[in-house]
Amino acid sequence: MQYLPELFENNRVWVQKMTAQDPEFFRRLADLQSPKHLWIGCSDSRVPANQITGLQPGEVFVHRNVANVVAHTDLNCLSVIQFAVDVLEVSHIIVCGHYGCAGVKAALTGERLGLIDNWLRHVQDVCGKHAHLLAPTMDLAVRWERLCELNVVEQVRHVAQTNIVQDAWMRGRELIVHGWIYRLSDGRLRDLGVSMTGNSDVESTYAGALARLSETGS
Repeated sequence: MQYLPELFENNRVWVQKMTAQDPEFFRRLADLQSPKHLWIGCSDSRVPANQITGLQPGEVFVHRNVANVVAHTDLNCLSVIQFAVDVLEVSHIIVCGHYGCAGVKAALTGERLGLIDNWLRHVQDVCGKHAHLLAPTMDLAVRWERLCELNVVEQVRHVAQTNIVQDAWMRGRELIVHGWIYRLSDGRLRDLGVSMTGNSDVESTYAGALARLSETGS
């Protein structure tokens, strides 16, 4: 191999390790994909869904983009959600952001990064919507963390508002949409308390999550 031989070597070692632990691992993996979780996360290389949740290949279906945005015009994201809900029949959709997200910081500070600025307009909209929770008098690091949290809460609501999820709930599907955030400095996940279980609790759960963020200042 001409390029990146170290990655092919890593792959060879990984295959040997997995096969030694479970000789049937790859055969089972090739025969069936039956994850119970859809993970919508940031593209940041430091936030790998499988590793931080301890899930094996085949146990989590993943969509990632810069700043874990769920836009109602993004056919890529919507197609992933539809496939996960209607074909794979996942039970949980997890929107996971992370503290220290560079995309969120750029949206907060107005830093120009190029083409990506158009995508981060979605996060800037979150910033503008919740300006009262992001006072300029607050320390930048605090505002940054707060916007990371608010962005997750908003994107959870966006997932719950899709006709895909709405229709699944109307059919009686047991499907929960969660909002989590990950801290790079300690590797821990935090539940933001915005899990939605049906059409009737979307707005009340959303309002409750915002109220908690406002009260705690976390």
